[in-house]
Amino acid sequence: MKISLPQRLWYDNGTLEIEFPDTWQIEFCPMRGAARQAMSRAQMEQAIEIPIGTPRLRDLARGKKRAVIIFDDMTRPTRTYEIAPILLRELLSGGLQEEDITFVCALGTHGALTMNEFRKKLGPEIVERFRVFNHNIYENCVEVGTTSRGTRLLVNREVMEADLKVAVGCVTAHAQVGFSGGGKIVLPGVSHIDSIAHYHIQVEAMAKETTGLGNFDRNILRFEIEEAARMTGIDFLVNVTVNSRGETSALFAGELFQVHEQAVRLAKELYATSPRPRDADAVVANAFVKANEMGIAVLLGVLALKDFTGTVVVIADSPEGQVIHYLLGRFGRSYGGRQYPVAAIPPSVHLVVMAPHKDKNSGDWFANPEVITWTKTWPETLKLLESTLRPGARVAVVPNATMQYYDS
Repeated sequence: MKISLPQRLWYDNGTLEIEFPDTWQIEFCPMRGAARQAMSRAQMEQAIEIPIGTPRLRDLARGKKRAVIIFDDMTRPTRTYEIAPILLRELLSGGLQEEDITFVCALGTHGALTMNEFRKKLGPEIVERFRVFNHNIYENCVEVGTTSRGTRLLVNREVMEADLKVAVGCVTAHAQVGFSGGGKIVLPGVSHIDSIAHYHIQVEAMAKETTGLGNFDRNILRFEIEEAARMTGIDFLVNVTVNSRGETSALFAGELFQVHEQAVRLAKELYATSPRPRDADAVVANAFVKANEMGIAVLLGVLALKDFTGTVVVIADSPEGQVIHYLLGRFGRSYGGRQYPVAAIPPSVHLVVMAPHKDKNSGDWFANPEVITWTKTWPETLKLLESTLRPGARVAVVPNATMQYYDS
């Protein structure tokens, strides 16, 4: 049996073909919205020009002196280069000048983007015409207030000094918040490391049982994020969903909370895995959309194993390596960020990572990366699987394992 998997989102957006023996039971488990059609430029324009719950962006821009467009980084599939030109046209039509508009990348605790990555994310013309800044989690943040859960909220100065705040992001299933998007562009997106650490560690501990992949409605982290976004004052939000190729499949624009509510409602349907894999002997989890955060794919793999025991193969084709993470990452032989190490690979799981661009640090999402088996090609990986799996083995394939979730 042959299966095609998407690869290298921010490069050639290509395809990897993998083949399995006929003696195994193969179950292909895509997300329900995998084949949803990509939006046209005209459809995106209409969604932005007729916003949800707020005046048109050009009307919000009238009389304003400074605008900022906050956007997510390369760990998210958002095609900001499709959306930003529409927003800029609205802002300029409202009376702002080009020099009045800046862009800030909402990195959270991720490493800074290079100018080449800005060109990929925003398009070369925007980089040539506008100032584009990386968020700095350690400096140039101003105090906004304290949330009801005790987070002292410090936010990027460039963001807070703008009198019109526009944000662009995507909604996918998320391992802690349930679903991303919405106010997450603020916290952790453009917040100080102290604010982020309190939110991620102390706030989560207050009701950890409400958090987790796909857990959204009662999620304490979601409530904290929404409070931070309200305090910061985002004036106009664009949130998108994407299909199996990372193409924009839906776009919601307007008032932050209404936009996010509608986007998540759709995302719950689009990203749900169908069929839901269970009792597998092995799982192939393709880390396509967030190949540079391949640790997320391990979770979906483990949850599909029989009794959480078996082999998980994560395909992580990420030429740039794994994202630098100042909260979770390792920054020395035995130490790292404030939440390092966040997890360990359980002894019941044989983790295989197929990484064509392997580096020694790629396994540092885990406290015990020495137990990972590394491969570079599918033939090499298949040979390894054939040495352990018997005829009749149940093998599940999850093609977008850093974006999908299990709703049952």
